[in-house]
Amino acid sequence: MLIPVILSGGAGTRLWPLSRELYPKQFLPLVGDRTMIQDTALRAVDLPEVTAPVVVCNEAHRFLVAEQLRQVGIEPRSIILEPIGRNTAPAVAIAALAATSGGAQDNALLLVLPADHVLTDVAAFRKAVATAIPAAREGRLVTFGIVPAYAETGYGYIRQGLARGAVHDVAEFVEKPDAARAKTLVASGDYLWNSGMFLLPAKAYLDELGRLDSVMLASCRKAYDSAVRDLDFVRLDKAAFESCRADSIDYAVMEKTSRAAVVPLAAGWSDVGSWASLQDALTPDAAGNVTRGDVVVEGSSNCLLYSTDRLVAAVGLDEHVVIETKDAVMVAPKRRVQDVKRLVERMKQSGRTEPNLHREVFRPWGSYDSVDAGPRFQVKRLTVKPGATLSLQKHQHRAEHWVVVKGTARITRNEEVFLLQENQSTYIPIGAVHRIENPGTETLQIIEVQSGGYLGEDDIVRLDDNYGRKGRTD
Repeated sequence: MLIPVILSGGAGTRLWPLSRELYPKQFLPLVGDRTMIQDTALRAVDLPEVTAPVVVCNEAHRFLVAEQLRQVGIEPRSIILEPIGRNTAPAVAIAALAATSGGAQDNALLLVLPADHVLTDVAAFRKAVATAIPAAREGRLVTFGIVPAYAETGYGYIRQGLARGAVHDVAEFVEKPDAARAKTLVASGDYLWNSGMFLLPAKAYLDELGRLDSVMLASCRKAYDSAVRDLDFVRLDKAAFESCRADSIDYAVMEKTSRAAVVPLAAGWSDVGSWASLQDALTPDAAGNVTRGDVVVEGSSNCLLYSTDRLVAAVGLDEHVVIETKDAVMVAPKRRVQDVKRLVERMKQSGRTEPNLHREVFRPWGSYDSVDAGPRFQVKRLTVKPGATLSLQKHQHRAEHWVVVKGTARITRNEEVFLLQENQSTYIPIGAVHRIENPGTETLQIIEVQSGGYLGEDDIVRLDDNYGRKGRTD
C-alpha cells in the first residue's frame, strides 16, 4: 500500500506579498490554473497501490486544505493538524504512526511530498517512484535527488554512492555550497539536488527514528495517541507535540542512517523558493518578461511583473520583480529577492499584519474582504458559498449593518428569522445574537458596515458553529 503524505506546513515568506502565513504559497495557483497543493495531490493519483493522501498541516490552514482538495475531487485519508511547527522529521513520524496504527499496515510505504513544489514532467516523477518502490519494500529509506540543471547555491546536495540498478546508496549529504563549490559538484556528475521528497517504509522509518532519537519518537507517539477527532481533522495533543524537538528528516534520520538510498529524478522540479525561481518556472515573452494580471510594460526586460487587483505599469526596468496585491506592493531587483524574508521579519517586528493576512481573509463558509476602515467604522464584503452558514454569534463592542448585493440571505437576529433579497438590508445591534445563511444555489454577497469602539476580529462570541469553532475566534 502506497500512502501519499503531503507536508503543508510552510509559510513561504520569500514569496510575500502573494504568500502570507495564513494563506501561504501552496494554496496559490502560481504556475497554472490549479494551486500547488492540488497539483501535488493529483500527481500521485495514478501510482500503483496508491491510497488517498494523508495531509499534515498547520491548524490554521485546515479549512483551506479540505476545500482545495475537495475542489479537485480528492477526499484525504486524514488531515492531521499540527498545533505548532516542528519541521519535517516529527511530521513524517506522525504520518507513519497514522499509517501503522493498530499494526494493520506494517507494510505501508509513505510517499512524502512537500505541498509547494513544481514538477513539469509528471510521467518522469511516476517512473522514479516506481523505480524506488522495490528498494523501499526492502527497508531502504529512499530520497529523490534532482539532476541539477545548473550550479545552484540555494539547495543542499546528495552524493550518489554505489549503484544498485537505478537506485544508488547515499554516499554523503552536502550543505548548501558557495558558488565555486556548487560548480565543482555539478561538474563531477556525482551530485544531485536534495529535493525533500521521500519514499519510506513507515515501520522502518519509525524504527530508525526510535534508534536515533527515541525522545522525539516518544513525543510524537504521545501526541498522536492523545489526538482527538474534530470533524474531518485529527488534532494532535498540543502539550505533547510542543515538547517534541524540531528537526528536519535529513538531520534527524537520513544523514545518520545506513538505510539511505537515492533515485535520480529529472522532471522539471522547482521548490519555487523565491520570486526568481518562480520566474524561471514560467514562460517569458520575447524580452524575457513574465507578466501576470493587468500589466503594461514599456522598454523593460527580464522582469517578473505580477498584478492581482490593479494596473501595474513598468517603464525601463531590467531584472526586477514587482508584485501587487490589494494591500501591498513589493519591488526588488532579482538579485535581492532572497532578502524578501528579511523584509517580512522586519514588518513582523514592527507589529504589521501584512505578513500574516491578505486583505481578503478566507473562512470555511467563504471569505471577507476589508474594503475600507477608519475611526469607529469598517466596511467588509462578505462572500458566502451556496449552502454555507456562518456561526451563531454576538459582539460586545460593535453593531453591524448588512446590505445584500447578490443572492438571498437567511438572517437570524435574536428570536427573528427572515430572508433578505438583493438591495434589502438589516441592522444588528451590539449584543444581538445573529447568523447569516446562504440557502440558495448561487454565491451570496453582503456589504457589512461595522461601527463601534472596537472592531477587532476577536470581538466574536460563538454560540454555535457548523465548523467546530464554537468558542474560537478563527
